[in-house]
Amino acid sequence: MLVKTFGSAVFGVNALTITIEVSISPGAKYFMVGLPDIAVKESLRRVDSAIRTAGFRMPRQKILVNLAPADIKKEGSAYDLPIAIGILAASGQIPSDELENFFIMGELSLDGSIQAIKGALPIAIKAREDGFSGFVLPRQNVREAAIVDGLTAYGVDTLSQVIALFNKTELLTPVKIDTRKEFVKNIANYDYDFADVKGQENIKRALEIAAAGGHNVILIGPPGAGKTMLAKRLPTILPPLNLSEALETTKIHSVAGKLSAADALMTIRPFRSPHHTVSDVALVGGGANPQPGEISLAHNGVLFLDELPEFKRTVLEVMRQPLEDRKISISRARLAVEYPSSFMLVASMNPCPCGFYNHPEKECVCAPGVVQKYLSKISGPLLDRIDLHVEVTPVDFSELSSSENAEKSEIIRTRVIKAREKQDFRFADQADLHYNAQMTAKMVRKVCNISEAGTKLLKSAMERLGLSARAYDRILKVARTIADLDNSEDVELEHLAEAINYRSLDRDGWAG
Repeated sequence: MLVKTFGSAVFGVNALTITIEVSISPGAKYFMVGLPDIAVKESLRRVDSAIRTAGFRMPRQKILVNLAPADIKKEGSAYDLPIAIGILAASGQIPSDELENFFIMGELSLDGSIQAIKGALPIAIKAREDGFSGFVLPRQNVREAAIVDGLTAYGVDTLSQVIALFNKTELLTPVKIDTRKEFVKNIANYDYDFADVKGQENIKRALEIAAAGGHNVILIGPPGAGKTMLAKRLPTILPPLNLSEALETTKIHSVAGKLSAADALMTIRPFRSPHHTVSDVALVGGGANPQPGEISLAHNGVLFLDELPEFKRTVLEVMRQPLEDRKISISRARLAVEYPSSFMLVASMNPCPCGFYNHPEKECVCAPGVVQKYLSKISGPLLDRIDLHVEVTPVDFSELSSSENAEKSEIIRTRVIKAREKQDFRFADQADLHYNAQMTAKMVRKVCNISEAGTKLLKSAMERLGLSARAYDRILKVARTIADLDNSEDVELEHLAEAINYRSLDRDGWAG
């Protein structure tokens, strides 16, 4: 007897339907075809034990399992459950008439319990697209699948429950989630707030500009000045995720297996802060079984690189292309996957190895030339993709001990949202352009018109401060964002002057 069950394989952040065909005929061997990996081939042992533990029999005949399409490699243990159900149906122990309506995925333990899988959300979206009415999956993942409208999601703990569902001896209650209610409930619910930060008003201003225009930013200052504390609060002033962004972000974290059982939908912007020992693959994604890297997990959020010069140079250089393209393509001999990676880069660093170069009170003890060598660990092409260079100075005692309440993130976020709305209107006819930081050189010339006096100011600044040529477009983009925050149609002199101030590392002799 031939029976078909249906599951899925995840490639990138999208899923592909996999048909599990099970045929039982006279004989005594077990065959699996369709490019299964070792984990899939080992499923026989787990399936055998789980079926017997559930009180059913494992057929002692020739069992042939085909995973179609046969030219795509099948990886992981999530095919255990559909294989087990296919064997039971092919041997006549459960009816097969309902199987064509369900996606079934789950890893089996020897005692028949069902373990979590990765990628439940993209699999559920694929099930709905292909016209399936139900999805049977581990209870740990059911909330991810339940946010997909038009698909009935059943969370199960054991193989016995799945058998009872198809035998109709036990009525399972599907999990239902109101996607919009879930989305609104926790939107912009952050643990941090800019109200916690004493002083540092100029740094808060710089981060507000960065958030309003989607600009990358680097914070330079001595240890303990508050660089990390400020960076952690940047997501709190970014515009809230819309429903489309929330679903896209949740898909990535679902594929990576980063969602907890309580999560159905990510409603706050991600903040990722990898350690400086991170590898190239861990940062951009990939591996033998390709998985999203840190830059994709930070999609629609913030990637924070603390102590930037301590990262390996090769790790930093692989970010150059994703920073421009907002996506990362990973190619292997048999497949190519693409992960989105539209994130804001926030980096922090000490100005020198001892940390006290340019400190207002403490003296730098680094040898001559050491400061320049330390800064040269960060390549020019990477710095070229960072719009704001912000010097962070220590907070004095009077500000630390002040009882005056600082401005809340909610108030700053309101200004940022208004500036983003102006940019949405400005770039309405540009499909891939959403905020000022994404502008091309051609668009900069069109949008950032400056007066003759502004041109003279910019020329004078570049000559007197020794600003590099690459700083020109960056200054204009940042000035345009400052003008948007100021609700100004034109880029005025004061907007240009403030933007010029945020190019510390472009100044000749800054570390000389």
